[in-house]
Amino acid sequence: MSLAKPAMRGLLAKRLRFHLPIAFALSIAAAAVFKYTVTEPRKQAYADFYKEYDAMKEFNAMKEAGVFQSVRPSGE
Repeated sequence: MSLAKPAMRGLLAKRLRFHLPIAFALSIAAAAVFKYTVTEPRKQAYADFYKEYDAMKEFNAMKEAGVFQSVRPSGE
């Protein structure tokens, strides 16, 4: 009783036909999960922040705190 010879001819093509669609599907799924769990909440957080953001109010607060060297606080 002897062992059967392994099928070496066309082995790569056979394995690729099986694994390539799986890899493609998993990569699409990972991209979709990343989009809806990371990028969409981040875009919504930026939109919520800038909906109520007042740049002049922030500038005046930093000016009063003395952050800028070239701008004098309004009390001087």
